[in-house]
Amino acid sequence: MEKTSRFKNLMGFGWKTRHLVAIILAVAGTYGFLELRAQWSEMHRWNRAIGDMSFVMVALSMATGPLSRLIPAFRKLIPFRRELGIYGIILAAIHTMIILIGWVNWDFWRLFGFELHPAGVYVMVQQGFGMANVIGIIALVYGLVLALSSSNWSQRLLGASVWKFLQQSAYVLWMLIVIHTAYFLYFHFLDYHKNTPEPNALQIPFAIMVSTIMLLQLAAFLKTWKLRRNRVMSDQTPITD
Repeated sequence: MEKTSRFKNLMGFGWKTRHLVAIILAVAGTYGFLELRAQWSEMHRWNRAIGDMSFVMVALSMATGPLSRLIPAFRKLIPFRRELGIYGIILAAIHTMIILIGWVNWDFWRLFGFELHPAGVYVMVQQGFGMANVIGIIALVYGLVLALSSSNWSQRLLGASVWKFLQQSAYVLWMLIVIHTAYFLYFHFLDYHKNTPEPNALQIPFAIMVSTIMLLQLAAFLKTWKLRRNRVMSDQTPITD
């Protein structure tokens, strides 16, 4: 019995296993996104593949909480939430470095939508691009803080209440990531003086994934509220002989 329990912990909940599963998922998913855009230039191909997989891993991390509340069988996935989030943020950092090196060539003005005018001054030419990147940078910094605090050591250092408050703010991070990703999926390439490209193949899957997570969160909230309301009503019901 003890041997079976030890094997179950090793395969299902050991931190090494969770990290290995998250790494395999990150590599396999990135490869899939690379193949999806085989005709793109290498920089944009890697940039989008890693960025998309970062989004998927954070989305899976966000989904584990409400799923575990709605369906008890999914509670076994809760330990994976930490590793999914951590590697999602690591991929986001790599995604950012590719943009800095390959897209804007370390010209931070270009990162925020400016281009160098022949007169020798920077002028704003891509307002949406700049704002989306500002949101992305805020999300990355926010995500790095959450990732660095996602450990037992940080939990002991910060204290249970502070650590829990910090981790619960992951919903803010999620919304920042959704806005950043939605801009590049739906709006960035709709420039009036350029040829409009074919619709991105991931627009519909993105909308489905975001909508699904929102519905899961709403359903989990309603279930939790209903259970607590019933408990309060049960406690307030007078006991009669």
